[in-house]
Amino acid sequence: MRRYTTFEEIDRDLKYLKLKSQIDKEELKLGFSETKDTVSETFSPFNLIANTVASIAKKAFVLKMVDLLIGIKPVKKKEYEED
Repeated sequence: MRRYTTFEEIDRDLKYLKLKSQIDKEELKLGFSETKDTVSETFSPFNLIANTVASIAKKAFVLKMVDLLIGIKPVKKKEYEED
């Protein structure tokens, strides 16, 4: 714990802490604003649809390449006829 010998020291530290508090508040506002903008862009309906379509297309492409290179096809469930 710091010991103060004069009121000037106390006033100086109080002024410093007040300014630091104001800076921290502004940084928090800025961070919140940036996060809000990022979230609104990321979760927009257009981006959600585009990301879903891209993901499906990517998986289909990978399966097609594996099929062409290795010749392994996904296992299909066969229906059995009852005798």
